[in-house]
Amino acid sequence: MSENSENSTNQPPRGLNFDALKSHVIAHKIDCSLWATRMLLILFSIGYFVPIFGSQQSAYYKVLIANAAISALRLHQRLGRVQFSRQFLSELLLEDSCHYLFYSLIFIYVAPISLAVLPVLLFAILHAASYSLTLLDTLGQNSWWGCRLLISLVEFQSLNILRMVAFTEIILMPYIAFLALTGQAGLLTPFIYYNFLSQRYTSRRNPYTRNMFHELRLLFEKFANKPNIPSFVKPIVLGIVNFTTKLAPPVVQAPPTHSQ
Repeated sequence: MSENSENSTNQPPRGLNFDALKSHVIAHKIDCSLWATRMLLILFSIGYFVPIFGSQQSAYYKVLIANAAISALRLHQRLGRVQFSRQFLSELLLEDSCHYLFYSLIFIYVAPISLAVLPVLLFAILHAASYSLTLLDTLGQNSWWGCRLLISLVEFQSLNILRMVAFTEIILMPYIAFLALTGQAGLLTPFIYYNFLSQRYTSRRNPYTRNMFHELRLLFEKFANKPNIPSFVKPIVLGIVNFTTKLAPPVVQAPPTHSQ
């Protein structure tokens, strides 16, 4: 047996590099804080849908508070220190993170709505999975292969996840209007949520809400033009489509991302 073979045989197996992980956390405090908060949001969401850890209502509000914290941290990353100027305010309102900070403020003042949890949960899963891979790579290339498999599944479904988020954002609009009419939400809530949905529609980095509106419009128009539907249904469906189209704000195109 050669000397190299003996050395490789006697060499202990390489363990997890916790020193590298500690250095990474110190060097990337905000990114790691975002990851930890997203993991908490996922746990709170599980506690909401499967209320085995305590109050379902408490878990719901913790989800929204965690989402607000994530959004605030992301805004700090992108814009830095707060400035009292018109330019800073205009840049703030264009950020996707500002939209979802606004989203938390909308739903924290209404009764728990399961649909409201879904978009923030899906965003948390998508971003937490992405950064978990970075942390696993820091620990070691072959660490936790089971987690790597789950992360790969999430990343493989990232497009469908973003489309689901966009669909949920849209379907919440008529649902909130129904809740307001039945007294389960404030009368101003639909108008406030419409402002949020308009911001999502005109997002510079995330075109999925805008694309989903387009897909739904094509679907409704295709349904309305089917020969076997009752004659009175077609003008109703097309009227809804035309009304929704008129409400759409103007859009400035930008490269797509899946930032929150």
